[in-house]
Amino acid sequence: MNILQCEKVTKTYKMGQTTVTALDGVDLAVEKGEFVAVVGASGSGKSTLLHMLGGVDRPTSGTIKIEDTDISTLSEKQLSVFRRRKVGLIYQFYNLIPTLDVRQNILLPVLLDGQKPDEESFRELADTLGLTDRLHHLPAQLSGGQQQRAAIGRALIYRPAVLLADEPTGNLDRKNSGEIMALLKLSNKRYHQTVVLITHDEKIALEADRIILIEDGKIVSQGKNSPGPKSCSDNKNIPDGKAVSDGKAVPDGKNASNGKTVSDRKNAPGRSAEGGNAL
Repeated sequence: MNILQCEKVTKTYKMGQTTVTALDGVDLAVEKGEFVAVVGASGSGKSTLLHMLGGVDRPTSGTIKIEDTDISTLSEKQLSVFRRRKVGLIYQFYNLIPTLDVRQNILLPVLLDGQKPDEESFRELADTLGLTDRLHHLPAQLSGGQQQRAAIGRALIYRPAVLLADEPTGNLDRKNSGEIMALLKLSNKRYHQTVVLITHDEKIALEADRIILIEDGKIVSQGKNSPGPKSCSDNKNIPDGKAVSDGKAVPDGKNASNGKTVSDRKNAPGRSAEGGNAL
């Protein structure tokens, strides 16, 4: 069952007299419970795609459906509510509200809806995130890894249809990156949470069920990862047997050179208090 599907999605921008095509007729389907990694060079369109999928921006043309709802047909108010309830967004920079403690930041989507939190579910989530003893701390009193865990909690509190993560480990050291990836994989396995992850890191991409490679606003390859231990040099796990190096596919049988990864450090503009979710 496809929980997310886009057809012929195109996004163009005007830069003076020039029209820039960020996405060019993208077709994509993601099954419920799938963990997908999207990789590509800086400027390839992968972050733009994530913004379209999350309803943070609208496509110039094409359709995007989440749980059979075509989000491109929703009004701004409808889209804001849908995004808050059905789309979990995580970014490289945590976007926590500095004057709210961890508990309030995690519960923010529920509180904005005027709903009463399910305390049992909240305690389970806080325990899973390892934040039980930090619930009344402000963001400034947390480490980077703890702040990102709080952001993940906020994204998961509504058990969204899809969790979209844009470079969630990009601002963390290797140890914290590993912990964040472990939490995303745990949410995928324990809650059957659908995850779409944007990353420049090959090793992280190889943790996903499927890797999608974007070049010049088009999906050029995608393939299932083989089960078992993975490494950056395991070409069988890269789409079409190609390793990703500096955003380019290298010939079959060769590994990504010098440990280079695809880099795209762009952050989505104008983030709001919900880590990109409109309030």
